[in-house]
Amino acid sequence: MLGPVILAASRSDRMRRLISAAPVTKQVVDRFIPGEDVDDIVPVVRDLADDGLELTMDVVGEDITNPAQAAAARDAYLELVDRLKPLELGTRAEMSVKLSMFGQALEDGHELALKNVRPVVEAAAEIGTTVTLDAEDHTTLDSMFAIHEELRKDFPQTGCVIQAYLFRTEADARRLAASGSRVRLVKGAYKEPASVAYQDKHEIDRAYVRILRTLMEGEGYPMIGSHDPRLIAIGQELAHQAGRKLDEYEFQMLYGIRTEEHRRLAAEGHRMRVYTAYGTDWYGYFMRRLAEKPANLRFFARSMLTKG
Repeated sequence: MLGPVILAASRSDRMRRLISAAPVTKQVVDRFIPGEDVDDIVPVVRDLADDGLELTMDVVGEDITNPAQAAAARDAYLELVDRLKPLELGTRAEMSVKLSMFGQALEDGHELALKNVRPVVEAAAEIGTTVTLDAEDHTTLDSMFAIHEELRKDFPQTGCVIQAYLFRTEADARRLAASGSRVRLVKGAYKEPASVAYQDKHEIDRAYVRILRTLMEGEGYPMIGSHDPRLIAIGQELAHQAGRKLDEYEFQMLYGIRTEEHRRLAAEGHRMRVYTAYGTDWYGYFMRRLAEKPANLRFFARSMLTKG
């Protein structure tokens, strides 16, 4: 399987230098990451919103090695909130954050991440939108869920992400579905050991459907994070079976992948949110996109061969 190999490459400084230096890389990366700073991204937000789409914004970057970098990540999100305010999009433009960017892996990282993310959640609430806490590798999840629970005491709309390939996720989904929170379900994009995660694609897909059924039948707000046509169709059927209206769940897909499907679902009246990342520290994010979907890797390799 190529996925684990690509994920290993995402942690390689040598591969980072090689791929970053390739002439075609910027063109290909631009497919997934439409800008490096907030000035680049505001026009993208406007265009997507004008097309009837919703967004979740991610400032990319995870390799935080000191508290000053964590504070800078916080400030980057606060700047984003400030620039979103005059657009008056409300929850049509929310934010996704990785707690690793807020210092979670540093000494006393749990407290530091909570301290840094809280002002972002507060600022988002002030402009009528919200924040979703992204899931990272399995060693970080207890901390993420604890921070999620703490934030929801004051900001109950704060969302979180769960990953279908982890064995623990079915229990997490039952707990979260009962709590009325916002939950994004994804397959998972980190290299996890067989002791904690399914390794077979079909097992992951089956787990995804079981978990999605739990979310649809619960009291929360399910967010279906998938580009898989079969899972999208299953999601629609499960929503119908649960008696959910079109505004009681949503689909989420990555910027640059299946853009016509984004528009099709929105035209049918579904809430369709585009996960839109920006920033200069794009390498890890880009490599995980390649690992998630073989077609992404083929697109990149073909571009390297024909234009490199």
